[in-house]
This record gives sequence, C-alpha cells and structure tokens, in this order.
Amino acid sequence: MLQEFTLSEGKAIINFTLKYCDSRQKILCSYGFNKVIETFIKKLKKEDVIIYDFYIKTFKTDDVFAKTLIEVFKLLSVCDTEEVMRVDNKYNIFFEDKDLFIELIELLYTFWRKLERYTIVHNSIIGDGLQSVRFIQANELFNELVLSLYRRVEETVMGYQHHVYRQLIAGANAGLTLSDISWNCPIEYNGLTTIPFITSVVFNPPFISYTKRNTRDGIFQEHKENPLENIVLNESDWFLFPAKVGNMLTFVYFHKDFMSHGFSLSNLFELAKESEYIGKKPDMIYLFGYPDGHDEKRTFYYKDKKNDILIGYANHCDEIDYFGYMKKMLLTLHNIKQMENDRLPIHGAMVNIALKNGKEANIIIMGDSGAGKSESLEAFRSLNESYIRHMRIIFDDMGYLKKEEDGTIKGYGTEIGAFVRVDDLDPAYAFAQLDRGIYTNPDKINARVTIPAATYDIISRGYKVDYFLYANNYAESIDKISFFTNLPDAIKVFEDGARKAKGTTTEKGLVKSYFANPFGPVQEKEVAQKLIHQYFTDMHKNGVKIGEIHTSLAIDGRAKDGPREAAEELFTLINK
Repeated sequence: MLQEFTLSEGKAIINFTLKYCDSRQKILCSYGFNKVIETFIKKLKKEDVIIYDFYIKTFKTDDVFAKTLIEVFKLLSVCDTEEVMRVDNKYNIFFEDKDLFIELIELLYTFWRKLERYTIVHNSIIGDGLQSVRFIQANELFNELVLSLYRRVEETVMGYQHHVYRQLIAGANAGLTLSDISWNCPIEYNGLTTIPFITSVVFNPPFISYTKRNTRDGIFQEHKENPLENIVLNESDWFLFPAKVGNMLTFVYFHKDFMSHGFSLSNLFELAKESEYIGKKPDMIYLFGYPDGHDEKRTFYYKDKKNDILIGYANHCDEIDYFGYMKKMLLTLHNIKQMENDRLPIHGAMVNIALKNGKEANIIIMGDSGAGKSESLEAFRSLNESYIRHMRIIFDDMGYLKKEEDGTIKGYGTEIGAFVRVDDLDPAYAFAQLDRGIYTNPDKINARVTIPAATYDIISRGYKVDYFLYANNYAESIDKISFFTNLPDAIKVFEDGARKAKGTTTEKGLVKSYFANPFGPVQEKEVAQKLIHQYFTDMHKNGVKIGEIHTSLAIDGRAKDGPREAAEELFTLINK
C-alpha cells in the first residue's frame, strides 16, 4: 500500500485511502502538511534568505521554525491575530512585520501550487460508478478546503477580505483510482503482480509539468536478455497503466518519480477496460524508470518468444525524464508486433476528409519527427471553413497499414491523442485546447502539449487509403503536391526517409532514417523492407496515389505558410 503522503522530485502524492482530510483542521494536523512545511523551509533557506534569516533568528532551528509555523496556522484558522498573540508571545514574531508574514504565506501557497499534486484511491476490488463519482467529489472538496484555508489565514493576518478571488486549482492536479486485479501472469513476471491497475483518471486541465529533459535522443535497440525476469516491484513506488496501443494490450509500469509521464498516457492512449485485461496476458509490457544502479540511460526492448510478449525497458535516470521516451518506446514495441503480424507501421498522420462538395478522401502524410505531419493536419483544420464539411484524424504520429481480405489497404491508428509542439499549433487552436491539454515545459524550446484527437472507435475502424504522401520539409517546389509515376522511385524516397531536423530531437541538419521510422522498421529492417515492397505494390495496383507533399516546414519563414499552401493544393486535387 502506498504511504499516506509522499513528496519527492517536485511531486506530491496524497493517498485518500489511508488518510482523507475533510476539514481544515485535519489538513493542518496531517503528516502531509507537516512534510510540505519542512520542505518549504528548506527551499526558503536557499532561495529567500532575507525572509528565512528574519525568522530563524528567533526560532534558531528549522524544526522549531516549522513546528511554530504550523501552530500559528492552526490558531489563525479559528482566531484573530490579537487572540493568537495572547495565546503565547512566541507567535508575536509573525505579526511584527505583517507584510513579511503575508509574503511568507504567499510563497508557501505558490510552492504548493507549483508541485505536481496527485490523489489516489486504492480499492481492493474494482470500484463501481458511484465510487468514481465520490472520488471526484472528494477531490473537489479537498480543493475547496485548501483554498479556504489559504484565504482564511491570509485574510486574518491582513485584517480585511480580498476583493478579487481567483478560483485556482489548489488541491490536486490529478487523481487516480487503483484496483487490485489478477491477470494471466507468466512465472517470469510474478514480481509485477502486486502493482495495482489504474482504473480511472481525473484531472483539472491545463495540467503543466516541468521535466529535466526536453528532447529525445537515439533509437531503441533489441536486448538479448530479459530485463524483467525475477524483478520485484515495490507497491509503494510503482503504478500500472493498462493501455490500448493500437490493438495491442499493453501494461505500462512507471515509477512514481515519473508520474507526469505515466499520467499523460491518459491523453494519448485508450485506458483499457477491466474486461480486456482481467485474467488476460498482455501483448506488451513496458517498465519505465527502474532504478537498476546505472547512472547512464539504458533503453531497449526484448522479445520474450516463450510467452509471446514484447518487453520495453527504461532505467531510472534524468535522461529519460521526457515524455518522448514513454511514447516512442511504446510505439516501437507496437510497430515490431505489427510487423510480426504482416502489417506495415507508418510514422505519419492520417486524416479522413469530407469536402463540402460531397467528395471524400483518406490521406496519409508520412515523415519523421519535424517533417510536417502534425503541421499539415493543423493546416487542414485551419482551412475547415473554406473546404471541409467534416474531418476525422485517424492518427497524428503513428499508425499501420493492413491488407484486408478483399485486397484493399486500410489505415489504422495507434493513439487517441497527439503529442505536438505548441509552437506548431495555430494560436487560436492552441488556446482552445487549454481545457483539455497536458503541457510540458511550456516556456522552453520544443514545448509540448498532449491533447485528445480521436476516439478509440475511430482509430480502430480502418480507412481505405486514397493518398499516400511523403512529407518533404526541406525542398521548395512550385508544385506543392507531386505524384510518382515510377514505383521504384517512390519506394526509394519513402525508404530514404530524408528530412531537415527541426529541434524535436538532438539531431541537426539534413538527416535520414529508414522509412522515416526509427521506431521498429530501423531495428527490423529486413522484415520492414519486405513489407514495404508488398504494400507499395498492392497500393499501386489499387490505385492509391503515391507522392510527395512539400511542407517547407524547415525553411526559414515558411513554417506556417508552407503547410497551408500544400493543404490548399491537396484540396484542389481532391476536388477534381
């Protein structure tokens, strides 16, 4: 069972199952509040020396300072300042300079709100709908109590009430319900069975997190030994998100120090239903953030052929503190699995567009990170009023092609959301996503937002491919859309996977990645090559238009106009 309260790496986890504070006094008397005050004073000592020195002259030690501060908060929650000073003159120090004390209160409140704050409820069995509703209500009450406590204490010290109230999220940013569930676990993975499943998620957007890294580096390679065999996970440190990555059931185990990445999965992948994993064996398992004693980054995958499970592994280090390491490993596992099933993974975007004139088309734009996949979709969206009656996003980063029994080639998605650069979104659309988005490092280069983009029903339906285009982000062209007349020429362009790096990874300049997909095809090149030739031949026979779309995304000054112009030309072609 997780502890009542933990605070580490800027993350506070509050266990409502062990301790639920339904009054201000219970909050003030809690272990969690005491821990927050202790940590805050350590921060004050480093960053606000003037305020710290003013009080430490009286209290001498941090422990006494913390203890007395908690006591005065308890008194101020029910008494006025004069009554507090009459209780004990040791509290007078707080009222000698009220402005300084108010500043201290504001700094504490700001410190608390800058933490990533999670609440959990751990059920021994799967909860019903009523339990989920109560969990939401409990989070709302907790938020109200923290807000009212802050306001009561500060207004009592000021001697008057605020005239402007900002209803900020002062309780938890996010909440998780956990349930103990039995699954069909091979003996090699018995050490994972004590970790409860996340069965529901609630959060208050916009959710903002700050991570130690802001880009991803390298590709994931196959490992020859099973990294999970005989590993035993501590229930106090781990969570399990059962995800639907495409049509693959995936168990994602993540360490509490990387909570924001595990939680962000809820906006990117479908949370599997209980009936889909109770007593079942997963297709894939990903262990994210295991402290194996190595300081350097260790990220790889392993094929457990005995149990037919694909394993992903990332050790506990600062290097993996970026959501790209969570997302891209899962996509690598997915793509390798799909290739084993004779399906071709596509790194790109697919959209189903119905135009106002009644015509409809399913378009895939393929390209590696920064080539213009998401930006092209954004351009389609911005042209919505002029051309489009309806637009469905099938995938925004990764999908796969499947040859159906009747010979047609259909595209399927892997994710219900998108992990996109904030700078590449139209400002109006970016602001429109504030009430749904999970933002990462919004003040830095390559700032990202994870937003819902489609339902699982949509991405898993399967759409016949009409246009298959390679995103060329580095070469200008008068014709924004061009089609290949020679199939080998087309295959060569797609297999080369050329693009100009745009800062989404650590790469620079004009780079190539086999089939524009370093998440499976690069590692399994022989299998991928065979599938590429099969699928391109079949698409050509089926009349799929294969070509290039010049997004101009990496050309200075063309990042916005390039994708838009290409989208306009594509719509003109569809209209013919």
